[in-house]
Amino acid sequence: MLLPLSNRTVVGALTVLAVFQALSAFFGAFLAVARNGAGVSLENLEGSPFTTYLVPGLILGGVVGGTQLAAAVALLAKRRMALLLSAVAGFGMLIWIFVELVIIRQYSWLQSAYFALGVLELSFVLALLGIAPTLCQPLQWPEVERSCATDLLDEG
Repeated sequence: MLLPLSNRTVVGALTVLAVFQALSAFFGAFLAVARNGAGVSLENLEGSPFTTYLVPGLILGGVVGGTQLAAAVALLAKRRMALLLSAVAGFGMLIWIFVELVIIRQYSWLQSAYFALGVLELSFVLALLGIAPTLCQPLQWPEVERSCATDLLDEG
């Protein structure tokens, strides 16, 4: 049985989620770079390859925020790569949280919240791909008539 969510609703929610996570990552990156962690103790970085929050901040903004922004733009433009970028952004968020926990070895409820948002993002992607179809129907944009696998088969 399908839930009463339209693809448009799920794509909209995925887009809002990507925009929120991009803005959060950019804000966190700004605090890390401009304010050297914005009050987070440098002691948290002991034993890590970092002595300041500069490089982690640049990674947070460039990689995590950048992939989230790319996913949001692709979703808004209904590009074929939108779901791939959304999956990369979702996995990027999960990896960021795992690495953050390993490096700083200190837990915050925000880590659980952003991990959950990454899982939610991946759940939306799986639903739109038809892999986890209990949320909505598989996505069928006009530009997405053929799969990458079909393109590869036609070339060879």
